[in-house]
Amino acid sequence: MLLQFRAVKKLLQTQAVRYLVSCILVIPVVALCRLANANASTAGFAFLLAVLVVSAIWGLRCATLLSVISTLAYNFFFLPPFGTLTIADPQNWIALFTFLLTAVIASQLSERARRETLNANHRRRELEQLYAFSQHLLTADNVLGLVNAIPVKVVETFGAEFAGMFSIHSKKVYYSDLRAQELIPGDDLRRVSDRGEPITELPKRLRIRPLRIGLRSVGALAIIGGDLSPESTEAIGSLVAIAIERAGAVEKLAHSEAGRESERLRSILLDSVTHDFRTPLTAIKASAQALLGDGELDEASRTELLTVINEESDRLDRLVGEAAQMAQLDAHAVELNLQPHHIREAIDAALTTNQNTLARHEVKLNISESLPLVPMDLRQTEEIISQLLDNAGKYSPRGTPITITSEVQDNMLVTSVADQGPGIDAIDQSMVFDKFYRGRGLRQSVQGTGMGLAIAKAIVEAHGGTISLTTQPGRGSVFSFALPLAHVAV
Repeated sequence: MLLQFRAVKKLLQTQAVRYLVSCILVIPVVALCRLANANASTAGFAFLLAVLVVSAIWGLRCATLLSVISTLAYNFFFLPPFGTLTIADPQNWIALFTFLLTAVIASQLSERARRETLNANHRRRELEQLYAFSQHLLTADNVLGLVNAIPVKVVETFGAEFAGMFSIHSKKVYYSDLRAQELIPGDDLRRVSDRGEPITELPKRLRIRPLRIGLRSVGALAIIGGDLSPESTEAIGSLVAIAIERAGAVEKLAHSEAGRESERLRSILLDSVTHDFRTPLTAIKASAQALLGDGELDEASRTELLTVINEESDRLDRLVGEAAQMAQLDAHAVELNLQPHHIREAIDAALTTNQNTLARHEVKLNISESLPLVPMDLRQTEEIISQLLDNAGKYSPRGTPITITSEVQDNMLVTSVADQGPGIDAIDQSMVFDKFYRGRGLRQSVQGTGMGLAIAKAIVEAHGGTISLTTQPGRGSVFSFALPLAHVAV
């Protein structure tokens, strides 16, 4: 039943069928009036009502046709002599022409009211679409990604067939789909943006308009199809221009923030270099001057000064190595030599490297010999553990134990270094793996560059693993890193 109704509705939308129905409509009006024995006046009102209904539904042309046919039927059936088109009484001529004139004027008025109603509904619908479009543009979180989606959103919101857009900030052309790229030349969009002259191609239903902020053009917008008024097209262009300008401002702000952040990091690095490199240099310089200036030093004093020079030189070498390693990791210039190894190999090497730092602590190992082999770069994994051990040794009170644990969890080998130090405040926890960050109040009391944990994090992630922190202020911290048991491409 529903399908039949839709078929009839679609049939009535064709103009020829409307004309035919308008002509046939006279028959039921005549039949009804004859059955009711209606006089000429009543019949005239009945015909006039039919004309008004047709005018309101199908417009002026169908109503005019019905007016002419109704005039002939009115004369034939209701004006004497009946059954002919002859008019004997001159007054009937006046009545007939009055009826025709009234029907035509009523049709025009009804058509005007219908047209204004349709225009009002169309404008209301366009305003609703413009409001929804503006809400989407102005409330989007990802402003830079929004520019890519504008042509698609124009097609979805306004019922256009295709859309394209050019932005002067990105110097790119964006399309609603691949078909739009074939129908809307990018050169036309750029030309309209540069010259500010719109292009309209009626056969293709193509409209290209410049996007302006004031008198300045920020791009061009092309729309194919869609029942849009010129005012709505201009409004869409203004909204898109604002969105493009907003995206450009956000992009400039992002570049500016990146520049400020880069400058901040350079300042931090210079501060770190100045502070942390000066300490061993001062010790080396003082020891060297003592050796050169006092020839009466005994053997023990000379040995002590040479030991200071040797240790501080190693410290300088380590600082320079950390800076170079951090730069390589940031540039993704490190190639891992992944081979199956037992984690104990890396742990033993790290313990040997950090024996001076760990001399004040008892190191407890909780590692099973049955742990599976893990694909790792042995030297880099040793560096991870060395950084964690160095961190635990420097920040833990003398005599407190440091525990190293390794176990398998969810196809990952998780290795942890636990200390009984002061713990880390909640404010600092989110930044401990940042470069050059050393915690509040620790820059003067604990030596270091703040690159150790950042290096460890970068190496772990290069292996396809993760690193994490569990801490409780006053109770200590546990740094854990997980390496996949099977190689993961990163």
